[in-house]
Amino acid sequence: MYLLGEQPAYADQLINRLQRIPSQLLEGLAPAGEPIRIERSDDLTRVLPGNQLYLIENGLLHALVEERPLFYLQEGDLLGLRQGLDLPSCRYANEEPLSLIPYPRSEVFRHIYADEQRQELFIQYLVGHTALLSDALARLKQPEIRPATGFQHFAAGEELIRQGDEADHVFIIIDGHAEAYVDGQKVGDVQKDEIFGAMAVFTREKRSATVVASEPCTVMVIPKEQFLCLMQSNPRIAHSLVESMARRIDLLNKEVTQLRLAAQSNG
Repeated sequence: MYLLGEQPAYADQLINRLQRIPSQLLEGLAPAGEPIRIERSDDLTRVLPGNQLYLIENGLLHALVEERPLFYLQEGDLLGLRQGLDLPSCRYANEEPLSLIPYPRSEVFRHIYADEQRQELFIQYLVGHTALLSDALARLKQPEIRPATGFQHFAAGEELIRQGDEADHVFIIIDGHAEAYVDGQKVGDVQKDEIFGAMAVFTREKRSATVVASEPCTVMVIPKEQFLCLMQSNPRIAHSLVESMARRIDLLNKEVTQLRLAAQSNG
């Protein structure tokens, strides 16, 4: 995928990274049949069955939102995942020949759910595309205003989230590094590509930790409602994500307990 208009470097880097994910998700899975060749179409969804996903083998696919071109899909992109995304309807059209490799939709999801690494990649892919498109849509509608969601930048020492605050967004660091603190004590690191802030969104509780940029960070920011909509349409992925976060929180709780016991014995 690439977005129309001038893109900042971090968006280009993210798009390039996302571009490599579909082939990793589909590795080891047989296509549903021979590649489908479409010479020209004004609305591809009318031509293709909805029970399949399609890997673009070659060609360009124009995506129009509110009849305005917003982005292209290209070789290596996955078509048909938009169900469940809380985004405006999109019309796909191709002016030149397009070749698509079909995969059974249900088989693709079974294949992804069977492997924890594929699940992590799939979450990154869904959330990454959602953030990119939200950012692009905001610029399309109000080009003079930078959106509060999509992407944000933090200088070293700035707080990304604060313990005790309301949980309105979910975050992924796409460049940089941050550290997590509970009651002023460091309890862990937040690595590049790691989703954070999601557990409080799921549980509707206050933020349990403060996250501070340890170096300049570029962060994907996904609104709570959009993230929950994405997870509701992919319940198995949501379950996997909650399990992963619960394991991390359990480790953090043990770390906090040890720090408090050490502080008491020193006191």
